[in-house]
Amino acid sequence: MSNLTISIFGNKIFLEIINEIKIFSKFNVKYYEDFDLCIKEAEVNNFLAVFFINEKNKNILTKNKIKNFPTIFIAEPSILKNFFFNEFNEKLSMPFFIKDFEKKIISLMAKNEFKKNSLIKLKSYVIDKNERKIKKNDLELQLSEKETDFLILFSKSQQPITKNFVLKNVWNYSIKSETHTVETHIHRLRKKILEKFGDKDFIKNNSKGYYI
Repeated sequence: MSNLTISIFGNKIFLEIINEIKIFSKFNVKYYEDFDLCIKEAEVNNFLAVFFINEKNKNILTKNKIKNFPTIFIAEPSILKNFFFNEFNEKLSMPFFIKDFEKKIISLMAKNEFKKNSLIKLKSYVIDKNERKIKKNDLELQLSEKETDFLILFSKSQQPITKNFVLKNVWNYSIKSETHTVETHIHRLRKKILEKFGDKDFIKNNSKGYYI
């Protein structure tokens, strides 16, 4: 966590305060005057963003979509109650203790690390094995447990995977089993992918097996 960068928007005095506190010396701390730039850099670089929200700037949250990067919102209770927060958001009501701020950082980074470990790159898609979803750009599709396990196999192999390999590693079937389970699941999955992402070539096959 020592390489963590904390991006602060909306309170330059707070920047000066935490720069003087020893427990935050292990972090890189940046201050932004521009809210949009703060969001952009936090999203691209996976910074932890800290937004101080008040009556003058609270409308920026309704105009901007805070995506799934770790964020702490700090404001008066009357302002915080009007906003929706996701799993990567923490909130602090003013006034607050620095120790509580530190706890929020630790909590968010633990969630973020767990999230990163659950994501698997598969060509132009991302598989979230914890949520059992496949994602591409701003689209996502819910998967079954078996569909998730099946797609994860492709991420582990550079070569086509055989029907017998899938049966053994996903369904725990004997290689000698006579079943159309794999073909049926692939047909359903191809249909779902086509409907959601418009991908006609998802899961191809040749004489050596299936591949993406």
